[in-house]
Amino acid sequence: MDYLPLVVCGAAALLYALGRRGKVRVWREVSFYSGVAAAFVVLEPPFDGWADHWLAAHMSQHVVLMTVVPPLVVLGRPWPRLWLPFPLSARRAVAGALSRSAVFRRGGSFLMRPPVALAVQSAAIAVWHIPVLYDAAVHSQSVHVLEHVCFVAPALVFWGALLDAPPVRARIDHLRRAIWFAAAMVPGWILAIVLAFASAPVYAAYPSMTDQQLAAGVMWVPGSIMYFIFAFAAFYRWLEPSTGVEPRQEELSWT
Repeated sequence: MDYLPLVVCGAAALLYALGRRGKVRVWREVSFYSGVAAAFVVLEPPFDGWADHWLAAHMSQHVVLMTVVPPLVVLGRPWPRLWLPFPLSARRAVAGALSRSAVFRRGGSFLMRPPVALAVQSAAIAVWHIPVLYDAAVHSQSVHVLEHVCFVAPALVFWGALLDAPPVRARIDHLRRAIWFAAAMVPGWILAIVLAFASAPVYAAYPSMTDQQLAAGVMWVPGSIMYFIFAFAAFYRWLEPSTGVEPRQEELSWT
């Protein structure tokens, strides 16, 4: 059993619980803990063991980490709630240092833009599905962990911006949100086409063509479901008549 996912998921759940302040929405609590639970399930046995033997399971693992875990976690509004359990002096010191860092402010603002976050996420998909790197992730646990980090981190920023999880927020209308959600499906479709129409196994670690065809199906359909749901929801909200009242954002102080 790999204890790293247990430690990370357990720490996230504990900090989120300790950071609870005032009135909270139950559905946000359920959403966050469901996201953490989903991450734990796909990163621990038996699922993680299946991913070592079947490409379809490995692809399912990536789909969950990029399209299920991030939106569920983000909808729980975890930032800065995960930060609140730490001592006030430490929070103020770190927040002050980051606010004075021009590189952090400009770099953070740049990366939080939906097109940039999507580009980084798409690049991660492209790079880590190069056969030599994908096979390395299968045979090396440390490389596998790095692969997952490279998938989850940009996905959290992408979903965070489009779902408005303070302090990450994309100040764009719902139509453009729908467009970005729809665009996020394209990298998975391209990968699915490559796997489906390949005349030989793409990855040495997974020699079965049947398994490869199933993996293509996983990327094509399950990999698109969450993006489609949120694109449809954003488009529907764009069609709704405006009430002229800006909804109040739920904020938590960083300090």
